[in-house]
Amino acid sequence: MIHLYRVGGVKTALPSSGAAEPLGEDVVWIDMLDPTEADMQHMESLLGVMLPTRETLKNIEPSSRYYTEGNAVYMTASIVMNVDFGLAQLTDVGFILAEGRLVTIRHAEPKPFFLFAADMKRLDIGPGQGVRVLAHLLDTIVDRTAEILELAVAKIDNVSIAVFGEGVRGRRRPPAELEERLIEISTYHRLVSKTRDSLITLARLSTYVQALGRVRDDKPTKDLCRIVAHDIQSLSEHASFVSSNISFLLDSSLGLVNLEQNNIMKLFSVVSVVFAPPMLIAGIYGMNFDRMPELHWAYGYPAAVAAMLLTGVLAIYWLRSRGWF
Repeated sequence: MIHLYRVGGVKTALPSSGAAEPLGEDVVWIDMLDPTEADMQHMESLLGVMLPTRETLKNIEPSSRYYTEGNAVYMTASIVMNVDFGLAQLTDVGFILAEGRLVTIRHAEPKPFFLFAADMKRLDIGPGQGVRVLAHLLDTIVDRTAEILELAVAKIDNVSIAVFGEGVRGRRRPPAELEERLIEISTYHRLVSKTRDSLITLARLSTYVQALGRVRDDKPTKDLCRIVAHDIQSLSEHASFVSSNISFLLDSSLGLVNLEQNNIMKLFSVVSVVFAPPMLIAGIYGMNFDRMPELHWAYGYPAAVAAMLLTGVLAIYWLRSRGWF
């Protein structure tokens, strides 16, 4: 699917087949979402440049992610996605500056693209200013990344309060509760880790963009790129700080799990010590008496079996009430 964005944020769809009519001068952004081979060939005929394939976008070599070929500039960055609906993931997005336009190639739908398309109408972008479109799009991506980190910090604070908050000292927490906290912590660790990976690629991309001559000649775009680069650096430092907090929370939660297990073993040890003397006495003298009324009790054996079953059921109920299994 190919969408054309004109000056003022006007959006139109471009069919993947048909005559290759020239693009209008007011088209400043071409967004290609999960393009087919026909879409790629059609756009290559319109722009006169080669477009990277999905396999090329996944290449991690710097020489394959940032390069200039003729009058076209090719860049690739990894964007965080699927934050609100599941496990965070990274998707590779291609950015191509060609003929004064920005071309984006993506095979997923990160939220920043939707936000930028909605806000494009209020931006001061004229024909042939694709590099300015790129700068504003990067700014939107960075803003969304900041929101993701804020969301992660808020959720991590909630987990921290649940584990170490007021009113929990001395309260026995079942292993199932601590296991649930560990799963939450691992989810947020993945989120922050993916965010840091995305920021690394964005930092490299912003550095490459600032070195372009067309950016140095456009002062507003140059200033915006400098701000974006500074924000990326600040977010990277903040992500590192959040990651260290998650590591501390994870280690502390594992320590609580070990402490809870030690408490369980301590309880069983105490019980064993308490019942050891009676068991020793019963083992030596329990059957060494002439007068034992229960020997002639008609219901003695069924009563003993019932008592064994009852004590076993009561032990299971008590252990489950403690959350030990």
